[in-house]
Amino acid sequence: MHNRTKLLLLAVIAMILIAVYVFVGIPGNWEYILPRRMTRVLAIIVTGAVIAIATVVFQTITNNRILTPSVVGLDSLYMLLQTFVIFVFGSTSLIATNPNYNFALSVGLMVVFAFLLYQLLFRKQQNIYFLLLVGLVFGTFFGSLSSFMQVLIDPNEFMVVQNRMFASFNNVNTDILWVSIGLIVAVLVYFQRFMKYLDVLSLGKEHAINLGVHYDWVVKRLLIVIAVLISVATAMVGPIMFLGLIVANVTYEFIRTYRHTYLLLGASIISVIALVGGQIIVDRIFSFATTLSVIINFIGGIYFLYLILKENKQW
Repeated sequence: MHNRTKLLLLAVIAMILIAVYVFVGIPGNWEYILPRRMTRVLAIIVTGAVIAIATVVFQTITNNRILTPSVVGLDSLYMLLQTFVIFVFGSTSLIATNPNYNFALSVGLMVVFAFLLYQLLFRKQQNIYFLLLVGLVFGTFFGSLSSFMQVLIDPNEFMVVQNRMFASFNNVNTDILWVSIGLIVAVLVYFQRFMKYLDVLSLGKEHAINLGVHYDWVVKRLLIVIAVLISVATAMVGPIMFLGLIVANVTYEFIRTYRHTYLLLGASIISVIALVGGQIIVDRIFSFATTLSVIINFIGGIYFLYLILKENKQW
């Protein structure tokens, strides 16, 4: 089957699932329910596409199909920020209750952290694996601080923090959604100029340099693009740790090509299929008794172990 045919098939499946989620099971009051479902679907499409693109690009840079952008520590920083706000200011403070302020603060701090980390490391000409190691250390440190504060805060306020530990599309703020789309579109427009390097970067650093790619310059800017995309997606709906790992590796198996034009589009559609299908399961089968991120992380954790065992067998 040709890759274009595969993409068309994936697009048809995604549109069917979206139609089922939006239009099936509306008991009445379409004026109220339909706009809310459309907002959720739009948030799912944006989040899914962003995480998929960021993960595929990140794995291309690192030349590793197990790593994801969460290794850098952005998810842990997000949780630290949410915990810190509740711990210091309380759950009734303006910054905790106003989603616009919280979104701006979350995105701003995550982008600044990533930018400073990249600047520090690339200034000393460190390689990408040292960056991942430092990011992993920071992620562990942020997670430890979050756990420490969560133990000390009031149990009622801990419930507020706990709600933000898992991604949710049920109460997406419309204003934040449109701001996020604007930021993402601007970043993707900037990203277009670097897409031509991805096929070469997948060959590895040495081959990319030999073929004329200014490796450090390109990788630094791609990492900043990834940081902004992941920061916006995380601040909008919350952390989804294993989504990128699942959709990226499924895309590699389904669309067997080195061309990132197909890979990025295929990963985006597969991500939308996973999120919309998962949201249907959460709504119709579990009746909102769980969250989508719990299901994604459960499946992703099993898939992660499978990938590790698969890599060990190859060695």
